[in-house]
Amino acid sequence: MRYLFLEPVDVLFFRSNRGFGDPGSFGESMVPPWPSVAAGALRSRILADSGTDLAEFAAGHAVHPEIGRRDAPGSFRLARLQLAWRRQGQVEPLYPVPADLIVEGQSVLLARPVPLPQGLHSSYPLPLHPVVAQPKRGKPKSGLWLTQQGWEKYLAGTAPDIGDFVRSRLLWEKDPRIGIGLSSVTRSVEKSRLFTAEAVAFRTAIHPVPADEEDRNGDSEREGVQQKEEAMFRQPVDVGLLAAVEGCTPPQDGMVRLGADGRAAAVKPLDGFREPEPDWARILRERRLRLVLAAPGLFAGGWLPEGAKEQNGSILFDLHGVRGRVVAAAVARAETVSGWDLAREQPKRAQRCAPAGSVYWLDEVEADEGALRRLADRGLWPDPCPDEFRRAEGFNRIWIAPWAGENEGA
Repeated sequence: MRYLFLEPVDVLFFRSNRGFGDPGSFGESMVPPWPSVAAGALRSRILADSGTDLAEFAAGHAVHPEIGRRDAPGSFRLARLQLAWRRQGQVEPLYPVPADLIVEGQSVLLARPVPLPQGLHSSYPLPLHPVVAQPKRGKPKSGLWLTQQGWEKYLAGTAPDIGDFVRSRLLWEKDPRIGIGLSSVTRSVEKSRLFTAEAVAFRTAIHPVPADEEDRNGDSEREGVQQKEEAMFRQPVDVGLLAAVEGCTPPQDGMVRLGADGRAAAVKPLDGFREPEPDWARILRERRLRLVLAAPGLFAGGWLPEGAKEQNGSILFDLHGVRGRVVAAAVARAETVSGWDLAREQPKRAQRCAPAGSVYWLDEVEADEGALRRLADRGLWPDPCPDEFRRAEGFNRIWIAPWAGENEGA
């Protein structure tokens, strides 16, 4: 697996699936983008570097040994796409906050799957409910990202500290841009066709961290978080995207056209980079684990992951040599992913997906370390794969973690 740091040199447009372009419409951007955005940028760059005739490829005639052809992908796979930052010359990944991790005030709590008290029922179909034990009711914080230090604690089955989180507004800002509709016939400006498209400006070392109006008000609850964040950004910080690819020879320098309007991002190879790993021995010893979606999940069963099926009243899991029982899940509201097929010049099919950060608890796990690693490497795709294109684009990728300890999250 080869890792790349995609460093923006301009604002980027990561458009969501909401249509825009009509008079007065608003084109929203999403961060991070769908993994297919980075996959398409890298595939296009590999094709261009090889001298492949792009028109012939789009017509379905040209074949590339790694990219394949228009109607059949080759060996290229996007294995990971996530936010990252470079501090003191080192690139560190940033992680979406898993659905079982709750940040409230200065407290960080882990949900634990437990059975409901006798006499209490719900439409939830699994035997255990993810429950967070709170001393009092509160509203969890949103717009946070987990640092590598915090992620390593999560992989150890413990709750991160409040200083292991960073707010989105310190990583990027939205930059609305006004556009003018053009006639598809004359290519001239049409009257009354103004619209707004939202650009994303990632934080760079030459741009200072903005002051926070809420922090100026002396909110004591935020004071500790503010101090930790200020310490993080005391050194220059460059924010970008971390991409991992396999089955190809990725570009080692230069630029890629990333996102809408072909804005540029520099390619920086990360030699020697390694992802943190869970305690495989602990997972095998306890025979239980958590599956965390590292990318949106496109599943035939809706919110249920591939490999899971109902049998005798239980949801059993069997994929790539890992067997177990799905006993709990924390899955946010479904999202819709589509995209633009550049070769065919048409939209891709819209599909509902489970969002990144969703968590599934498995117990009674039967596997060895090789099978667990195989599941982590291949992701939640069955054999044979029903959608090789979406697999190549990086969907259904996962992280594996042990359950939280008995005294964690309480």
